[in-house]
Amino acid sequence: MAAALPPPECVLCHRSDTSLDGCGPMLQVDGVCAHVHCLCCCVCRKKGATVACWQKRCSRRFHLPCSSQRGCISQFFGDYSSFCWEHRPQQSVETLQEGHTTCIICMEVVEDSLSYTTMVCPSCKHAWFHRGCIQGQALRAGLRHFACPHCRDRERFLPEMLQMGIRVPNKKPAWEQDEEEEPALPQLYGRCDARQCLYRGGREQWQEEG
Repeated sequence: MAAALPPPECVLCHRSDTSLDGCGPMLQVDGVCAHVHCLCCCVCRKKGATVACWQKRCSRRFHLPCSSQRGCISQFFGDYSSFCWEHRPQQSVETLQEGHTTCIICMEVVEDSLSYTTMVCPSCKHAWFHRGCIQGQALRAGLRHFACPHCRDRERFLPEMLQMGIRVPNKKPAWEQDEEEEPALPQLYGRCDARQCLYRGGREQWQEEG
């Protein structure tokens, strides 16, 4: 009697049981198997979700562009882990705002406590900023120059921001790239093109005036 074949395994969650974590029934297309819910983005509910929550036994999957709409986090270092809104890392800085605190970058008011969209420097604990604002600064500064906008700390600030899903590219800062791309200053044309040049100094010479 031939041995029974093992049940098909989902290519996304690598499990065969259809009763675990609400993954749904198994679909098979061209020999490739996947759970119905593993193919569906938990944010927009459309197919093609390939980013999975790193938390063990969590079945949530989402498109990378959809992740910020529900507060999901993707880390751009190490194992490049991603987390849904329930299992994402949280800042554990003990700090207290004084009155209406503003973002140190855009100067708009931030929320009154730490959240997905409101963050704080773990070193000085005084620099509050929006996630979108500090992400923009990280993209402009690059890995070598990214630091707290207030205290300029990098030792604690950089690992914390990476852990919280801020992408810090390993590239030159934007201001250095701008300098390299600046066009050269226009040069004065220094040669006479007349058929008969009348200047005694020759065609390659020119006067300050005239």
